[in-house]
Formats: sequence, structure tokens, C-alpha cells
Amino acid sequence: MSAVTSGGVTITRLSADALRDHIEGLAALLAESVAGGSSLGFLMPFDHDAAAAWWRTRQAAMADGGLLVWAAGGPGGVTGTVSLALESKPNGRHRGEIVKLMVRSDARGRGLARALLATAEDAALRAGVTLLLLDTATGSAADHLYGATGWTRYGIVPGYAADPAGSLEDCSFYYKNLL
Repeated sequence: MSAVTSGGVTITRLSADALRDHIEGLAALLAESVAGGSSLGFLMPFDHDAAAAWWRTRQAAMADGGLLVWAAGGPGGVTGTVSLALESKPNGRHRGEIVKLMVRSDARGRGLARALLATAEDAALRAGVTLLLLDTATGSAADHLYGATGWTRYGIVPGYAADPAGSLEDCSFYYKNLL
């Protein structure tokens, strides 16, 4: 595990084994985010147990190196996370995808999402990844964050995914060249 500190919060890259020690905090963050309306791929009802089970399914991808996961935390537990999915196809090893960037509601507005995103971008570049992709709900706080941090929106797809309540919403697709 490697760690960086930003604004009193430590951002730690988790190993597959260390994930076990953070499952409860990550599950609480995911369940809170979905309950708060964040479009992360899940529909309500979605509780802590379902969130913990989902995080456990990530362990194999972390163990094989295809998924890098960071947890941000301090005395109050896990306050944020971001993941970087690396492409395994030979013709796409130069690209990766930012997934599941989340910050606990009581920790927002302090730059943690920016710090998590920068951490994942730096790690991607160190891993030889020069092109990053991501998608997010159009008009969301995340949509504004990516636009403000040098990402390029290359399209919006109407009705792309359902929000946690099941309503279809538009999705913005972004890329960022790291070189």
C-alpha cells in the first residue's frame, strides 16, 4: 500500500488483501452515495450488505492488477474512494478508466474529489497509461468536476443509465490525455 496526505486526509492505494480491512467503510460510502442519488450503477433498494458484497467482487481484479483502488480516510473512517480500471487488451494498454469516484457527503467541498482524481491520474501515468476515460451523469457535481479539471467531454448520450430511483438520465463521456 502507498499513501499520500491531502488536507489532513490520507489517500491510500489498497492491495487486494487490504481491501478486506476497508470493506465496511467502503460499503458505507457506496451505500450512502447511492442513497443520495449518485448514479454509480446501482438501483434502490441498495443497502450496506449489498455494497459490501459488491466491493468483495472487486478483489480478484485488484489481485490480478487490472483494478487499482484508493481509499481516503482519517479519524472518521473512509471519506472517499476512486478506482482505475486498466485495459487488458494488447491494443489498449495505453488507456484506462476512472470508476467509482465517491466522497462522503460530510467531506465534500474540501477538494478531496480533486485529490483522489489527481492520485489516480498520476498512478495511471506511472503505469504507462496515457489516455483516461470516464462517464458520469450529465449535470451532476462530478460532471462539473471533470470539466474543471482538464477533462474533455466528447459526448452526451440521452437516457444512458438509470439513477438509483430508476429514472433514465443523460450521461456525459469524457477523456483526458495525460501527456
